[in-house]
Amino acid sequence: MKGERRTAISLFTSGGIGDLAIRAAGYDILVSNELHEDRHAVFAHNFPETTAITGDVREHTARIVEATRERLDGRPLDLLYATPPCQGMSKNGRGKLLNAVRSGRKPAMDERNRLIVPTMTIARELRPSVVLLENVPEMEGTLIVDDDGELVSILDFIASSLGDDYVGRAEVVEFADYGVPQCRQRLITVFTRDERLKQRLEEAGSLLPRPTHSESGSEGTRPWVTLREALADVPPLDARDADSARHDTIPFHRVPLLDEMKSWWVSHTPPERSAFDNQCVACGHDGNPTHVARRNAEGINRASSTTPVYCERCGELLPRPSVETADGRRRLMKGFTSAYKRMSYDRPASALTRNLSYACSDNKLHPEEHRVLSLYEAFRVHTVDRYDHEWQRADGRKLNDKTVREIIGESIPPAGLETIVRFVTEVSGGLDRPDTLDRPWSDSTREPAAATVAN
Repeated sequence: MKGERRTAISLFTSGGIGDLAIRAAGYDILVSNELHEDRHAVFAHNFPETTAITGDVREHTARIVEATRERLDGRPLDLLYATPPCQGMSKNGRGKLLNAVRSGRKPAMDERNRLIVPTMTIARELRPSVVLLENVPEMEGTLIVDDDGELVSILDFIASSLGDDYVGRAEVVEFADYGVPQCRQRLITVFTRDERLKQRLEEAGSLLPRPTHSESGSEGTRPWVTLREALADVPPLDARDADSARHDTIPFHRVPLLDEMKSWWVSHTPPERSAFDNQCVACGHDGNPTHVARRNAEGINRASSTTPVYCERCGELLPRPSVETADGRRRLMKGFTSAYKRMSYDRPASALTRNLSYACSDNKLHPEEHRVLSLYEAFRVHTVDRYDHEWQRADGRKLNDKTVREIIGESIPPAGLETIVRFVTEVSGGLDRPDTLDRPWSDSTREPAAATVAN
């Protein structure tokens, strides 16, 4: 396969951010499937040569197989790439599910976790050389009900579904270890029937490349890429008013406005701290108790409800998240210690989620400026800016910021995934230029492709 484009299909494609990496690593994505039409329309614009099948994978399984065989035209399928929904597996999703189960609103098993079943049906039919799955680390401990009604580990189900021809392993990957300026842990599961990859797994115990970066930059690795490096030369913004919250010429460099009270909280929040810890700006007293979180008797993490919102020395209101009560006083707003918290400039960003534009979300405030990150900055942090990509829909309809946030929050940083896919491809004998595996940050960044949605 050296010198030739390899073949791939993509399931649970969303907007196709991970697929940028697969294409860059030398693969043609023949068929894709995504439930949500608005996200898949972004993929279709950037991958017009792909047969895009929109809808529930359970309803389109046969069509996906048929379309892939037609596009293969007798060639083998090299890669099946799938990113099933994680809401039923992630810590947040599982916590919400637990509450819903306790209240009788949901069954104990999240049906979304069973989307691995049609995924494996497609894999059995098409027999790809490599199956690559990406999900949250909690997937390791996730159970599903199989077609026989038995409760099984999702990873055991994958192995048994693929059969004895395949061997593989699931490993938790910190994407900052591959030069991504974002701490984002994901479970990368690789199964293969390629003999060279099987040998690699037997000898090395892994099908993933060694880390190129580390927190300390020791043992032959480079230091993690920091948020300061990723956001170098980005013009400042301030969420206090409409004029200062957007840039006139940089598409997507805009942030949601903060009302007067929230702007007050954020403007007094020190680096790497939460607004819940802010001290008195009236008398300067800095000894007011700060916000804490502890696990209750049921093991559920609960934030303190007694953190003061009035200064214990002078009685003035503290710039801490609070809401007004019926008597005109204010009480502490419910929230965890990571809410209204600033990221560190000298570390990679915290993981970007679908809530990346909400100041109240987990660790989402800009390190110094009084705002969250803009979508333009998110593209840099997520490494989308390294690829030819346009934030447009294939049908020409307007793309809203909410869809962009969802696509980013649900996707894998493509630069890290490209390192993984290139390594797997090299080991299986399919790369002419393995030196591209360890591209330094300075060589792999460039100005983002021109955005084509109105600012």
